[in-house]
Amino acid sequence: MAQKGLKTLIRLSKWNVDEKQRILVALQGREDEILSWIKQSEEQLKEEQRIAAEDSTGIGFSYGNYASAWLNRREQLLAMLDMVRAEIVRARDDLADAFNELKTYEITQRERDRRAQAERDKKEQTFLDEIGLNIHRRREKQPN
Repeated sequence: MAQKGLKTLIRLSKWNVDEKQRILVALQGREDEILSWIKQSEEQLKEEQRIAAEDSTGIGFSYGNYASAWLNRREQLLAMLDMVRAEIVRARDDLADAFNELKTYEITQRERDRRAQAERDKKEQTFLDEIGLNIHRRREKQPN
């Protein structure tokens, strides 16, 4: 029964590791998405700066409001990025813990299997030794 329980734990731990990996990949995708938004925002700012520099009488006056809003949005994006990166660190730690747990179960299972095989080998060798001894005794009893 303990054997079956350990195999169930291994299967459950593998599922847990896979789930933790999926979470980590999703968080890394979210990080990439935020970095992309920041890059697009910076490119848009450069374009607005170029337009404002060309037309200082019209759009140029409203550039200050745009720049202020852009700075606020950038701060929000950077805060989101910091939160996602902190979640990534936690997710990596969780994944490492789950992986260590899985490896512990697998090593325990391998050791149990090794001991069981050694016991079977010992019994088989004892059986073969007994057969050999019986053959030897029969030959000794037979008249030449």
